[in-house]
Amino acid sequence: MDDSYTKELDEETLFVVTQTFKALSDHTRVRILNLLFEKEYSVNEIAESLNLRQSTVSHQLRFLKNLRLVKYRREGTTIYYSHDDEHVINVLQQMIQHALHH
Repeated sequence: MDDSYTKELDEETLFVVTQTFKALSDHTRVRILNLLFEKEYSVNEIAESLNLRQSTVSHQLRFLKNLRLVKYRREGTTIYYSHDDEHVINVLQQMIQHALHH
């Protein structure tokens, strides 16, 4: 086993890990991240695809952006979001596959 996993975790690492699990514990955020696994979407496209209010999507994207789980780019007046952490997306996809397996 890699020694880096057996050492005591520092406070910053603990905070990031728990915040990431918090992000993945919300069904709306999981739905958004799962959608962004496919390609980038604007806020309006996310809201329309997931049948959510734009304000809800914006709020959840802000939370995900603060954890660096999503990134964005601006094209004119439209902002497009995509996932920004391959590790977290892989964990999410594995958990979805696990859930579908049962």
